Amino acid sequence: MGMVEDQQYVYPSVNMEQCKSRVAVPPPQPFLKSLQGSLKETFFPDDPLRQFKNQPRSRKVILGLQYFFPFLEWAPKYSLEFLKSDLIAGVTIASLAIPQGISYAKLANLPPVLGLYSSLVPPLVYAMMGSSRDLAVGTVAVASLLTGSMLSTVVNPTKDPKLFLHLAFTATLVAGVFQTSLGLLRLGFIVDFLSHAAIVGFMGGAATVVCLQQLKGIFGLTHFTQSTDLIDVMHSVFSQEHQWRWESVVLGCCFLFFLLLTRLFIGYLKKGINPPSFGDFVFVSPYFPVALKTGIITGVIAMAEGIAVGRSFAMFKNYNIDGNKEMIAFGMMNIFGSCTSCYLTTGPFSRSAVNYNAGCKTAVSNIVMSVAVMITLLFLTPLFYYTPLVVLSSIIISAMLGLIDYEAAIHLLKIDKFDFIVCMSAYIGVVFGSVETGLVVAVAFSVLRLLLFVARPRTFVMGNVPNSISYRSIDQYPAAQTVPGILILEIGAPIFFANATYLRDRILRWIDEEYDRLKSSGETNLYYVILDMSAVGSIDTSGINMFEELKKIMDRRDLKLVLANPGGEVMKKLQRSKVVELLGEEWIHLTVGEAVGACRYMLHTFKPKSTPKSMGDQLETCNNV
Repeated sequence: MGMVEDQQYVYPSVNMEQCKSRVAVPPPQPFLKSLQGSLKETFFPDDPLRQFKNQPRSRKVILGLQYFFPFLEWAPKYSLEFLKSDLIAGVTIASLAIPQGISYAKLANLPPVLGLYSSLVPPLVYAMMGSSRDLAVGTVAVASLLTGSMLSTVVNPTKDPKLFLHLAFTATLVAGVFQTSLGLLRLGFIVDFLSHAAIVGFMGGAATVVCLQQLKGIFGLTHFTQSTDLIDVMHSVFSQEHQWRWESVVLGCCFLFFLLLTRLFIGYLKKGINPPSFGDFVFVSPYFPVALKTGIITGVIAMAEGIAVGRSFAMFKNYNIDGNKEMIAFGMMNIFGSCTSCYLTTGPFSRSAVNYNAGCKTAVSNIVMSVAVMITLLFLTPLFYYTPLVVLSSIIISAMLGLIDYEAAIHLLKIDKFDFIVCMSAYIGVVFGSVETGLVVAVAFSVLRLLLFVARPRTFVMGNVPNSISYRSIDQYPAAQTVPGILILEIGAPIFFANATYLRDRILRWIDEEYDRLKSSGETNLYYVILDMSAVGSIDTSGINMFEELKKIMDRRDLKLVLANPGGEVMKKLQRSKVVELLGEEWIHLTVGEAVGACRYMLHTFKPKSTPKSMGDQLETCNNV
């Protein structure tokens, strides 16, 4: 690189004919049209109304019914071959639904038979309204644990089981209404705020807590702590060492080993199908506020799990599911379920995985499972024997071990350390605090990750990649060469009030660091700062003020600010705020390459006129601004 000392360039205006091309400003649009476009992109990114365009009225009615009842679309094409596959899959998941349903109902401090009730009505609703071919509907461990622990804060399930049961129905109704509302209002993106890493940690922690709670049954203890954190549970276990029953321990461990090998179950259940429960809801204080809180929290968790599971299996079979449509389906099956003695249901991973591996073709497998459970409730329940507490504890532990996904945690550690921290924080919050604490930690860290991304966007120094016209980050491409007299910076996010001040300070720090580097290496001075705006999709008034401040500071430091590739929305606002006029239209370019070319032209064409300020003077001037 060449080095220019004790010289200052004067920046004359450049005729527009000298510019190869100008950055266009989009034509103005009416505010209402712009607002309509923004709302459409926010709430209708998949454009669900596209299929209704240019269709006759009768066809629109059919398409509307198929949207809310997807079975109307695939039912006419259903074949005998599909029935054979769905029949096998349905019977298979029904054999899993019985032990899981009973065990999870116990986990929620509810009568065991409710676990089977919840595998009867909700699957029928989902088969008509759900868009996934592979999702198997049923109760889940985490939602069951949350329901039991949260409702227990106002009602003791042992002393007042009837009121506790009615509260569970009320919480399920709240969850259903909440889920349906989110789907109808197209607010499915809210679920995305709970990151995958947070879900892995939360579910692993909840599974650990569930296993710890089963130590009461394994050791045959009659008194046990109501807390769920590790320290209290361990204290409760070892403080009653004299009450341990070795017979229970041996039976529990043997049965757990047996379950891990065979996954079989026997037990005793009440005979008969679901009784109605639409008259059992509790809407009075102090019970309803707790049911409301429980319904919303469990509804979000169940919804996030069900949609994630459905999308995972849809990806394997190369089809798409509509998240908002799934929310409506989940909500309606929980609303109907709450009126028919069911508690919260969704699409559990374990049951759905069995359904997928058994070769299901459509949601008819859920109908087959429902029919199988109904037959069990009507005719087979008298054949079941009473199942000891230790056996149920073993069943729950065997089911929970599969939810502790240590492989996913290791994968996060290898790929993204921050995601691993989020995962472990959620896990520790559940295990050493409570389920609610873990949930708060999981959401808080997920939102914190988002805030850090948008409030502290990455900026990079760019250089020319050898043997190309491309300019890339010198961190990613160490061989990339910087341009003498020019500092090229990439801004990696939209500019708005949350990050405008940070970006201004960070850009100035990059300039200071470049001055220090030039001073130590004896290279040419700095005259131009090019900002690559390719990743800046939008800007607000705080961002515009940042450019105005940056322009003033850089003028005092005898630097020229140049923009490269600003987007249409950004250019529109820069022009309206007269920042384009402030910077000079000739200093806004389509690409970094063109911007570098213009700066080089200025450096080599126009003679230096005066001596620049010293480095200390420039920095002092900047600090006084």
